[in-house]
Amino acid sequence: MLLDLQTYIATRGTVSLADISLHFHVDSPVLQPMLHKLCRKGRIQKVPSAGKCGGCTSCSAETLEFYQWIDRDSAI
Repeated sequence: MLLDLQTYIATRGTVSLADISLHFHVDSPVLQPMLHKLCRKGRIQKVPSAGKCGGCTSCSAETLEFYQWIDRDSAI
């Protein structure tokens, strides 16, 4: 699963936690330890969030949490 997650993020460059959750059919609390592991390994980084737009209150935290692939030289 970790390799699939890494490949998914690498092919997309930047992806939201909500998109990852939908793609793998896994709840975000299950994904977060794997994402943190990839962050510690230097493969991805969490993109700083600008916060909610202020226009509505319907956005979930998952749609505002993004991860970006940073290890482009590494083989997947």
